[in-house]
Amino acid sequence: EVKLVESGGGLVQPGGSLRLSCAASGFTFSSFPMKWVRQAPGKEFEWVSTINSGGITSYVDSVKGRFTISRDNAKNMLYLQMNSLKAEDTAVYHCENPFGARGQGTLVTVSS
Repeated sequence: EVKLVESGGGLVQPGGSLRLSCAASGFTFSSFPMKWVRQAPGKEFEWVSTINSGGITSYVDSVKGRFTISRDNAKNMLYLQMNSLKAEDTAVYHCENPFGARGQGTLVTVSS
């Protein structure tokens, strides 16, 4: 059974940082690209970042230079380091595998 479990969200002030984690199981994590997506209140899902099996990364323009995606294949873990957070980053963040499996998400709220 494929399972993705996100953690690390919370309430942070603008300009702050958070590190999200995603624990993956039930598939050969190291062989596949992984992505982070987010859904802001009342909005559609938005792709945030992808990392392929070799560590090559890509980001949506709005987070470039502020977010860093990484993975630890030995631990089947995916991460998203988020710095210089803005109010518009407020959303539920999900990790997703290439087969469409998505975790329950972790809520990030950026507010003063």
